Amino acid sequence: MVPSRQSHGLWWGLIGVAAFSFTVPFTKAAVGGLLPLFIGSGRAVVAAVLAAFALALTRQRLPRGAQWARLAVVAAGVVVGFPLLTSFALTTTPASHGAVVIALLPAATATAAVLRGRERPPLAFWLITGVGALAAIGFASLQSGGFGQLHWEDVLFLGAVVAAAIGYAEGGLLARELGAWQTVSWALLLASPLMVLLAAVSVAQQPPTGTPVQWAAFAYLGVISMFLGFFAWYRGLAIGPMAQVSQIQLIQPVLSICWAGLLLGETLTWTTVIGGLAVILCAGAAVRVRLRPAPAQPAVSHATKHLEPAKD
Repeated sequence: MVPSRQSHGLWWGLIGVAAFSFTVPFTKAAVGGLLPLFIGSGRAVVAAVLAAFALALTRQRLPRGAQWARLAVVAAGVVVGFPLLTSFALTTTPASHGAVVIALLPAATATAAVLRGRERPPLAFWLITGVGALAAIGFASLQSGGFGQLHWEDVLFLGAVVAAAIGYAEGGLLARELGAWQTVSWALLLASPLMVLLAAVSVAQQPPTGTPVQWAAFAYLGVISMFLGFFAWYRGLAIGPMAQVSQIQLIQPVLSICWAGLLLGETLTWTTVIGGLAVILCAGAAVRVRLRPAPAQPAVSHATKHLEPAKD
C-alpha cells in the first residue's frame, strides 16, 4: 500500500504538471504577436506582483543567510532561464517539437535531485527512468515529425531543461524550509529587478500589441505557469522523494502535444494515444519502484533471545 505522505506528494506533483502542460502551447500562441523577450520577462513581472501581495498579506518572515543564495539558484533556473529560453526557441519551432527536448526534464530533475538532495533511488528506478525518457522523446519526435539535426532552437530547449531541473531540485529542498508557495514567491521577488528591466527594454523596442487570445495566453503564463502552478509542484517535491515525484513529468509532453493539437491545430494522430499510453505506463512504473517499501527486518524470536550470551 502507498504510504499516505508519498501519495500526497505524487498528487501535488500531478496537479503542478497539469498546470505546466499548457506552458509550451500557450507560449507558442503568445509569441505569434508578442516579442519573446516580453513574454519571458513580462510573465515573471506579473507573477512577482502577485507574489509581493501574497507575502505582504501573510506577513512572511524574510529568508535568512544562505537561503538567499539558494533562492537565487531557483530564480535563475525557473524564473529567468526556462521562460526566456523557451520563449525564444518557440518563435520558430512548433509547440509539439518543443516537447521533444523538454521530455528530458524528468530524468534531468531526478539526476539533479540525487546530486543535490542525496537521494539514492534503486537501479531499477534509473532503468525505468531511462526507458521513460526514451519513450517520451520517441513519442514526441514521431508526433513532431522527427528530431532531425540539432538546431539552435534545440540548444535553447536543452538549456531550458538544465535550468529548470536545477531550479526544481533546489526549490524542492528549499520548500521544506520556507514553504512551497513562499519559495517561488521569494524567488520571483529576487529576480524582479532584472525581469522588470528586460520587460522595459522589450516594450521600448516594440510596444506589445497582441490579440485577445495572445493576451489570454500571456495571462495564463504569468498567473498559472509562473506562480500558482509552483504552489503544487514545489509542495509535491518537498514531500518527495524528489527523484520519484519528478517522474510525473513524463506525462507533461503527452499533455502538451494534446493541447497543441486541440488548441493550436497541430498534428494529432493515433500515435499520440499509443505513445502517450506508453509514456504514462513508464511514469507509473518508475513511481511504483520508488514507492515499494523496504523489506521488513526479520524479528528476533523470544527463544532466540534467550540463546544469546548474557552481557555483563
